[in-house]
Amino acid sequence: MADIINPLQSDWLTWGITLFCAFVSGISKSGLKGFAMINIPILAHLYGGMASAGILLPFLIFGDLFALIVYRKKMEWSYISKLLPWALIGITVATFTGKYVSDDQFRFTIAIAILVCLAIIIYKDIKKEEGGFTEKKWFSTSLGLSGGFATMIGNAAGPIFNLYLMTMRLPKETFIATGAAFYLLLNTLKVPIHAFYWHSITWQTIQLNFVLLPALLAGAFLGKRLVKIIPEKAYRRFVIVVIGLSAIMLFF
Repeated sequence: MADIINPLQSDWLTWGITLFCAFVSGISKSGLKGFAMINIPILAHLYGGMASAGILLPFLIFGDLFALIVYRKKMEWSYISKLLPWALIGITVATFTGKYVSDDQFRFTIAIAILVCLAIIIYKDIKKEEGGFTEKKWFSTSLGLSGGFATMIGNAAGPIFNLYLMTMRLPKETFIATGAAFYLLLNTLKVPIHAFYWHSITWQTIQLNFVLLPALLAGAFLGKRLVKIIPEKAYRRFVIVVIGLSAIMLFF
C-alpha cells in the first residue's frame, strides 16, 4: 500500500509537503494567480532542481485544465497569440542550453527585469496613464522569449506572463482563463522533453501526481470560491503583490 501512495519512497514529511504543494497549485491556478511560486523553491529543496520541475509540471497541467474548464468562456485568444511564437522559441532555446546556463545569473536577471516592469506598471496605475511601452511589440516579444525560457528551466514563468496580462488590465476571470489556456499549451508541450530528454518525469512521478490529485482539486475549488468574493481592484493589487514577492523569491 505504501508503494502505491508513496511511489518515490520518500520520507512521509517530504510526501506531506508535496501534498501541500499540490493543494497550493490548485488554489493558484483557479484563483490566486502566482501564489504557487512558493512551490518552486520548496520542491527544489526536497527533490533537486531538475527532478522537482518534473514533479511540479503535471500539477500545473491539472490546475490549468481545471481553470480552463471553469472560466473557458472568458478566455481571450488574441493575447495568447502575441506571446506564443516567442515563448515557443524560448522553450526551444532552453531545451538545448538549459543545462549550461548559470541558474543564479538567469534568476537574478529575470527578477530584476520583473521588478523594474512592475514598478512602471504601479506608477502608471497611480497616475492612471494608458499606453506607453507596454503596448510596443518589443515588450511582448521580450516577455515571450524570457517566459518560454523560464518555464522550461524551472516552471518559473508565472510572474513574467502574469506581468504581461496585468498590463492589459483584464478582468479577473479573463485574466485567469487566458493565463490558464496559455500555460496549458506550453506545459503540455514540455512533457515529452521532461520525459524523454531530461528524464525528470517517470512512471513513479506520474503516479505521485495522480495520488495527490485530490489535494490539487480541493485547492482549485477553494481558489474558485475566493475569486468570487474578491473585488476587481483588490484582486489586481493582490496579483501585483504576488508578482513582486515571486520576483524577490527568485533572488533566493
